[in-house]
Amino acid sequence: MNRGLIRKFEDLVQLRGACWQLRTLSYRKVSRAQWKPVQSSAHPLWSVPQYLQLWQADKLISVALSQRRHLATKEETKKKKKKTQLTKGEVEIRQKMTVEELAQAMGKDIDHIYEALLYTDIDCDSLEPDSILSEDHIKLIVKKSGMKYKSAKLKEEKERENTDAVKRQVANYPAVLTPRPPVVTILGHVDHGKTTLLDSLRKTQVASMEAGGITQHIGAFLVHMPSGEKITFLDTPGHAAFSAMRARGTHVTDIVILVVAAEDGVMQQTIESIQHAKNAGVPLILAINKCDKPEADPERVKKELLAHDVVCEEFGGDVQAVNISALKGENLMVLAEATVALAEMLELKADSTGLVEGTVIESRKDKGKGPVTTAIIQRGTLRKGCVLVAGKTWAKVRFMFDENGKGVDAASPGIPVEIMGWKEVPSAGDEILEVESEQRAHEVVAWRTYVEQQERMKRDVEVIEAKQKEHRMEYEKKQQKLAHLTWRQKKAVLYKANKHLMFSKPKERTETDENVLSLIVKGDVDGSIEAILNILDSYDADNECKLDIIHFGMGDISETDINLAEAFNGVVFGFSVKASESIKQLAAKKGIKIKLHTIIYKLIEDLKEELNSKLPPSVVEKTIGEASVLNIFSVTVAKNKVPVAGCRVQKGLLDKKMKFKLIRNRDVLWKGSLSSLKHHKDDVQVIKTGMDCGLSLDEYIEFNIGDEIVCYEEKEVQQTTSWDPGF
Repeated sequence: MNRGLIRKFEDLVQLRGACWQLRTLSYRKVSRAQWKPVQSSAHPLWSVPQYLQLWQADKLISVALSQRRHLATKEETKKKKKKTQLTKGEVEIRQKMTVEELAQAMGKDIDHIYEALLYTDIDCDSLEPDSILSEDHIKLIVKKSGMKYKSAKLKEEKERENTDAVKRQVANYPAVLTPRPPVVTILGHVDHGKTTLLDSLRKTQVASMEAGGITQHIGAFLVHMPSGEKITFLDTPGHAAFSAMRARGTHVTDIVILVVAAEDGVMQQTIESIQHAKNAGVPLILAINKCDKPEADPERVKKELLAHDVVCEEFGGDVQAVNISALKGENLMVLAEATVALAEMLELKADSTGLVEGTVIESRKDKGKGPVTTAIIQRGTLRKGCVLVAGKTWAKVRFMFDENGKGVDAASPGIPVEIMGWKEVPSAGDEILEVESEQRAHEVVAWRTYVEQQERMKRDVEVIEAKQKEHRMEYEKKQQKLAHLTWRQKKAVLYKANKHLMFSKPKERTETDENVLSLIVKGDVDGSIEAILNILDSYDADNECKLDIIHFGMGDISETDINLAEAFNGVVFGFSVKASESIKQLAAKKGIKIKLHTIIYKLIEDLKEELNSKLPPSVVEKTIGEASVLNIFSVTVAKNKVPVAGCRVQKGLLDKKMKFKLIRNRDVLWKGSLSSLKHHKDDVQVIKTGMDCGLSLDEYIEFNIGDEIVCYEEKEVQQTTSWDPGF
């Protein structure tokens, strides 16, 4: 028994000694003897003094190690203490904290923040978890919560380096510049023959493909003349809704051909087109179309244009005028020669070397091709593999196509081309710049996104501050009304006024009875969407029905659009897009309306009808008859005196079933029904014009001689919106 205990004890001592020697090797600062292998004897003889000495040495090592560990972690502990030197009940605050961030810093939920703000000058209904709070309100919330605040040290933000792409400097070497085709924009009023003119020039049937013969979006085409010259034409819509697209067309243009119908003369979009050309500083060529019609009067057109500072050559000006018939192809070569002659005078040249520069004319999302843009190259030569940046997106050019859909390998200045390879759809009018690599493209897009975010944040802060200022003024007015009350009375009044808000979340505090029409707008190209949104921006009848645009984009109607419309109880409007049968069936199943149009004014008319259907019907009173009170009587009925008016019907008839009103000195004193209507002593239902009668009302009202009794019926009439989009 004793021997077994001794063996166990010896084994433990041997293990302790081995551990001690290993530690000595690891921590050489402790001066100990070199480690020696432990004897492997089964029964080593260790004296008690030796063991005690060993135990004391091991104890010293443990103390030294703990001191070393303490020294090693001292700096880290200091750093941690620096970071968390907040006492209990203290909150670290900073400027521009959101509701959610403040709640996290305080260790509270968001509802606590709303409750703290309930009796302040902040409008809790307009607050969301990501709403930014002012510094004063942050301090107020912390104080109300019984906590102290400590301002966080402001980090010095380094100014972000501008990594945007910019245009190259203008080349000062004439040897680099080469002649390029002129970019010609055809402008004019609706249906004056612009598309027919282009159709005749390039021998394709574009007009027949357009809805109602009206060009809906811009197109760019290259026309080869018999003389070998090339002209790039831009066809812009004449409709009033597409003003921005016409302005964009003149921005990239060298020459404007102004088409005016000989029988109509100068119209609204004609004047607007002249203004666009003047603003862009682009020379005009006048094309007087439809001269083959018997009612055509080209001279009248030229005289009308004088009022708008468009002076033709025959009147001493510098504007060439050509009488044409686009439909029959008359004088089209004369117009083309005039264009080429003007282009030669302008000496149009461009640098076809170096990085590419251009402009997006239109953009769309194609099912097979993805995001596609039509662009005009203004500098450099575009080839496959080029990395381009436009707006906040970029592309590595995969394929290029001409106006006929044929693949091209290169596009020089002045040439329109369709580009595939965009990551997202850029906006029409965006500047296209070539960059060195994909990494550089990412840098440019990141910088532009950052700049946009900063601008948006700045605008948001301004809006929030304006709203808070407005609400503060209202709050001060309310406080002035309660100034005569004690603080207990004030608290009681405020509690009663806000009791219904205390137990509801902010998102639940919206008005449920608000009249809203939610829209989802889809279009074929970016320019069409832009035109529709510009029209919707003019909506000014929010007091009747609020117009809420949930989503807009390019492409056909999708399942996502239907789900969005279902969530917001909205209507889907599509312009020059399609909805598949499966989508239509899904929409019908969910009760969602899909409105598809190819002509913009039809879409707006349909939208106005939807707005009208949202408005409550108005009650209109239709007068059936009028009578005047000639005498007054009093009749006793069940011991009660009832006033009776002796009347003569002056106009129409009195029908007892209808409603009546009593008018005295043009004021309506009573509205209701008759309790009795008599002719002589007989009860009757109807009294006609010129007949006398006696009548009493369903309420006790004293009559005066000269009062008017009007018989009328109420009809519900559907209201119409007061919004006028301008066409």
